[in-house]
Amino acid sequence: MTIQQGTLYGVGVGPGDPELVTVKAARLITAAPVIAYHAARHGRSHARRIAEPYLRPGQIEEPLIYPVTTETTDHPGGYQGAIDEFYTHAAARLAAHLDAGRDVVLLAEGDPLFYSSYMHLHKRLAHRYRTHIVPGVTSLAGATAALAQPLVERDEVLTVLPGTLPRDELARRLADTDAAAILKLGRTFPTVAAAITDSGRDALYVAHATTPHQHTAHVNDVDPASVPYFAIAIVPGTTAATQPHSTNTTTRENAGEIGGESVGEVVVVGTGPAGRDWLTPQAAAALADVDDLIGYGPYLDRVPPNPRQTRHPSDNRVEADRAAHALDLAA
Repeated sequence: MTIQQGTLYGVGVGPGDPELVTVKAARLITAAPVIAYHAARHGRSHARRIAEPYLRPGQIEEPLIYPVTTETTDHPGGYQGAIDEFYTHAAARLAAHLDAGRDVVLLAEGDPLFYSSYMHLHKRLAHRYRTHIVPGVTSLAGATAALAQPLVERDEVLTVLPGTLPRDELARRLADTDAAAILKLGRTFPTVAAAITDSGRDALYVAHATTPHQHTAHVNDVDPASVPYFAIAIVPGTTAATQPHSTNTTTRENAGEIGGESVGEVVVVGTGPAGRDWLTPQAAAALADVDDLIGYGPYLDRVPPNPRQTRHPSDNRVEADRAAHALDLAA
C-alpha cells in the first residue's frame, strides 16, 4: 500500500500577540499532527509561545534548535557552513514525517515569506511535497500599530531595509525613499542610528511589538545596550506622518470617559485580504462588538450582516469624511 505524503504548511503566527494569529492559522495549528518551530539553544521559541493557546495534547513537536545565533562557531565552514548543515538536517527531519503521511505545520513569526527562517526549509522541501503558505501579520504591521502612526500615504514609497547593511548604504537608501522600516536591529542598532542621522531623517523605535514587553520611543532616546533583535526602526513618510508620535494613545482599556462624560470609541480594524479565514480573533471580536460599521462599500460587504449594527458604506477616496463621521458617532 502506498502512503500518501503529508503536506507542509508554512504558518505565520504574527508578531507576538496570540490574538493576532489568523483564524485559518489557528485552525491548522490545532489540527496538525506535527508542529515544528525554530528555537535558540536555550530551547525557548517565540513562535511556539505565540501558538501555544492553539496547541493540543498528543501533537508531535519538532523543535529545530539553531547550532549558532550570534556567537562564533568552530564549524569548518564557519557560520554559514554551520547554518547550511543545520537546515539540511532540519529538512530531513520534517521530510521523514511528510513521507510517513503526516502533515507538518512549521511555525513562522510574522509572515513565512518575509525575512523568515521558514524560507530556508521551503527552498529544500517545496519541490518535493505539497506546500501551503498561510500569511501572517508582519512585524512591520505590528510596529506601526504600536506607534499608531501612519507609514505611507498615496504615492509615497516604502523601503524595507535590514539593519545589517553598511552604514553608508543604509544612509543612502534612507535619503532616497519616502518612508522606511529597518529590521534586524539588536547589535546593529548603533550603525542604524548613525545612518539615520547621516540621512537627515527622523525615526521612531518599537521593540517586542504587540507583546506585554512592547516599548516605543524616539530612536535618539534609546539605549543601544537595551535593543533586542526583535526591534524595528520606523521612518514615516512626510505626507503620512501628520500626527506627532505619542506613547499615550487612548486604548480600548481606558476609553469610555473623557472630561467626565461618557463617550464611544473608534476602533480601526484590518479585515485581511479575503474572508473570515484571514481575520484575527482580535479583529473578529471587534467587528462583533461595535454598534456602527463605517468603511468603503466593497470592504463592508466582506463583513457578515448583523441586524444589531448600522452600516455606513461610502465610496473610495473619501477617507477624511469617513474618519470625521466615525468621530461624530463616537462623540
